[in-house]
Amino acid sequence: MQAIYPGSFDPITNGHLDIIKRSVKLFDELIVVVMENDNKNRLFSPQERIDMIKQTTMSISDKINVDYYDGLMVDYCEKKGVYTVVRGLRALTDFDYEFMFALTNRKLNPKVDSVLLVTSGENSYISSSTVRTIASHGGDASFMVPPFVVEKLKEKFGGKK
Repeated sequence: MQAIYPGSFDPITNGHLDIIKRSVKLFDELIVVVMENDNKNRLFSPQERIDMIKQTTMSISDKINVDYYDGLMVDYCEKKGVYTVVRGLRALTDFDYEFMFALTNRKLNPKVDSVLLVTSGENSYISSSTVRTIASHGGDASFMVPPFVVEKLKEKFGGKK
């Protein structure tokens, strides 16, 4: 069975990696899809995000594929013929959002099902936006992201203090 894990991954965090590691135990193949979100200001280009995901997941499993899509996630599901979507939950507010997202997706395409994984406690406060904020001010976000991503953040922000 295949599953899709969509997100903006701007950048990929330890929380994302936790969901990926646990998902590959549940599914035969996991497609991590970099999606565009018009409501978010992006730091990294789609290709940079794809490269970071590939670099940080290559040692996890060979069952992970990385892709990009700029459109509705349900259209991507239909295009790939994969109808299971994995999403991570950090807090109760995430549940509200993901619940509505799952219902909307099912309305748009009744074949689409969502699997919601609760994050590990040590990752419950991590978000890509928090990582970007810390890094943009020269702070150390290395406890939230893999080392490769730390280097990419330094390249973007020039290690400013």
